[in-house]
Parts: sequence; structure tokens; C-alpha cells
Amino acid sequence: MKILYLGDVMGRSGRQGITDELPSLRTRLNADFVVVNGENATSGMGLSGKHAQGLLAAGADCITLGDHAFDQKDMLQFIETEPRILRPLNFSKSAPGRGAALLTATRGRKVLVMQVLGQVFMKRPFDDPFSAVDAILSRHPLGGQAAAIVVDMHCEATSEKMAMGHFCDGKASMVVGSHTHVPTADAQILERGTGFQSDAGMCGDYNSIIGMQKAEPLRRFITGMPKARFEPALGAATLCGLLVETDDSTGKTKSIEMIRHGGRLSQSPSLAP
Repeated sequence: MKILYLGDVMGRSGRQGITDELPSLRTRLNADFVVVNGENATSGMGLSGKHAQGLLAAGADCITLGDHAFDQKDMLQFIETEPRILRPLNFSKSAPGRGAALLTATRGRKVLVMQVLGQVFMKRPFDDPFSAVDAILSRHPLGGQAAAIVVDMHCEATSEKMAMGHFCDGKASMVVGSHTHVPTADAQILERGTGFQSDAGMCGDYNSIIGMQKAEPLRRFITGMPKARFEPALGAATLCGLLVETDDSTGKTKSIEMIRHGGRLSQSPSLAP
């Protein structure tokens, strides 16, 4: 099975990139299942129900969120009606929605997707991500009911993301990091068969500072004083992500490739024969 994961969708540029490019990209890559991180898709902060519908209509089979999961208040209700949208597993126990779901890919195969928030350098403490993930994995052995398992590790520290990759090695098909909006160059298959990348990057305008127009972040770095709100950059988006192909019998990864499509960081994605 081929699984495509696309990193944090950033504002209007990222949404437009997904709408314009994902249908053809999915076909060209022959992807059986697509996960999109959408937590910055609405004005760079959170995801509205309307914009979630747009990402799903463009070809996302699952949308993961993150620490900005409920910045758009209508998501508090919308997530209860849409099982394909996942908030972090270790968010508040009173949070609506769910942090993991068993969803259907091509040919009726099931993919278990989950997202978890890290603890290092995050603005507020969350529950232990490792025990949260372990509780789900223990109920869903890879290659059983779940033909593939995807873990979205949403956090700042690369070390914490790497730790989650090794923690899940052999128990998940892929562990991919999100949140920093900067794609890392470490896509690899770990020794027990789990595909891993520290951060998939973002889907947005890379002529920016992590997706934001440059002037205000630069001012704050140089002067230490805010003057205006951060605003998402509006140039052409690059879609950044990770493509893995799993073994149908074991659910483990047998090939892995970083995806950079369109915009400033473009590289030619693999073409299906």
C-alpha cells in the first residue's frame, strides 16, 4: 500500500496548493491513502469546518490537527461530526473528537492513523505521548485489522520525534513529525521496518518565515517588539511530505521517499509505472 503524508497546510496558499495539486499528485503517485496535517490551514491558526471540507474534497482521507486544533471555534463541534479529522491523543480528556481512527483505504484495507503532541519546548504540558501511543498500538498489532499504521508526532524537538520513531519501530508503518514547518532530510526505514522522517515540512509558501510573511517576524527578532499580527505568506505553495510503500502482509515499510512538489522546493515525485 502507498501512503502519502503531507505536512502542515499553511493558510490560503497551502489550501490552494492542496486543492490545485493533490488530485493529480495522488494519481501520479498511485497513493492508496492520504493524510494531511491541517492545523494551520485557516489564517495560519487552526482549521475551520469549511476549510476542512475543502481538504477532504481535494483527496485527503484523513486530516490531523495539533496544538492549534481548536483555535477555530467551530472545530469544537465540527470534529464530532467528521471521523476523518483527528485531534491529538494526549490533548485534554474533555476535548471533543478523537485522537486515533481506523479508516478505509483502497481495496477495503484499513489504516490506523493517530496523532500525538510532544512535551519538549511546547507552550504547555500535555500528557505523556509515549504511553498514549502505546495504549493504541497494544490494541492494534500491525498487520492485523490495521494493514498499516501512521503516527503523526506533532512537536518541536527533533530528538523527541526520533525517540517516538524508535519507540514505534516495528509496531507502526510510519512515524512522521509535524509542527516546525521545516522539512528535514532524514527519511529512512528504521531497523525493524518503520518508515520515519523527523518533520515533513509544510504545504505553503516557502518565501516566508515558516509560512508567515517575513516583515513582522523579522521585526520581532531584530527589535524584540511586536507591531502587527503575523499573516500567512501568499505566494505559490510547495507541497512537502512523505511517501511510503508498505508490505501488504506485514504492514512494514519497504520504500520511502520525501516529496517536494511545486513552488520553491520542487522535485519530481515518483511516477507510478
